[in-house]
Amino acid sequence: MFGDMMGMMSKLKEAQQKVEETKKRLDTVTLSEQSNDGLLKVTITANREIKSLDIDDELFEDKEQLEDYLILTLNKAIQKATEVNEAEISAVAKDGMPDIPGLTS
Repeated sequence: MFGDMMGMMSKLKEAQQKVEETKKRLDTVTLSEQSNDGLLKVTITANREIKSLDIDDELFEDKEQLEDYLILTLNKAIQKATEVNEAEISAVAKDGMPDIPGLTS
């Protein structure tokens, strides 16, 4: 039993290391999102760090419109990045988990 426990601990450490490596890799995965009319474009990493904003000059004429565009487009970009992030981390974590009786789904 002690050997099984050591094996499980080793697998857990390995899974944790793979999750950390995946988090670092997700810093290099970029996603793009834009407003429906293309006047605002956002580039974000899968770790939800905004890398760039491209704002059409037309949007600078109306502060409220610009704010609305920023909120809507940034939220869409963050949602997309969150979905990619969670899927990647979940896949790596699940793949590296040891088989523990009673904890299988």
